[in-house]
Amino acid sequence: MRPALNRHFQYYALKAQAVLLLALGRRSGALRSFEQMLQRRPEDRYALASQAHVQVQLQRLDAAVASLQQLTRILGSGPQEAAALFNLGYVLQQAGRHEEAGPAFRSALALDSSLDRAWYGLALVLIHQRQFPEAVEALKKNTALQPMSPYGWYRLVQVRLALGQPEKARKIIAHLRQFEPRVAAQLERENELASGPSPLVAASVGHHAAH
Repeated sequence: MRPALNRHFQYYALKAQAVLLLALGRRSGALRSFEQMLQRRPEDRYALASQAHVQVQLQRLDAAVASLQQLTRILGSGPQEAAALFNLGYVLQQAGRHEEAGPAFRSALALDSSLDRAWYGLALVLIHQRQFPEAVEALKKNTALQPMSPYGWYRLVQVRLALGQPEKARKIIAHLRQFEPRVAAQLERENELASGPSPLVAASVGHHAAH
């Protein structure tokens, strides 16, 4: 067998092995297969993305960040690059590295402004940094792109309360009640919004993982 053909065969054998190991729940073994694939093809986008995914599952977040940083340096299609930058931002956020996550989300959005998850992730970074007006704008983008998802609306209520805007928060809850009544009721309970015009206590708007 010619050397080039042999290397090609070895690569796909490792890929099949990784897929099988993942199906069996053997993540550490699959990770070793992805590492071996990358030894043969260091700029393989599939292997890098898969390696990062498994590293996150194994809670090896710093290693996943390194894999995704390498992936973002490899030229791909616009959607591929935007997805890699979003995933980098998400993992950085999971690792508590908010200052680094923000630029990653912004870079993803510069490539694809319709990436609703990146708007949500950016909003969480801005909330963590207590940049509430900017967080409102990011959440407006998210809810415009995902109007039936409760996540963005939930955060928007919390940010409106943090800004001292209870009436705007109530309007959002009234809108949310039309399609997510349980979430609307939860927000009312958490923030004492059902008791009329009495003083309000804003819920915590701390970090949560992007969905």
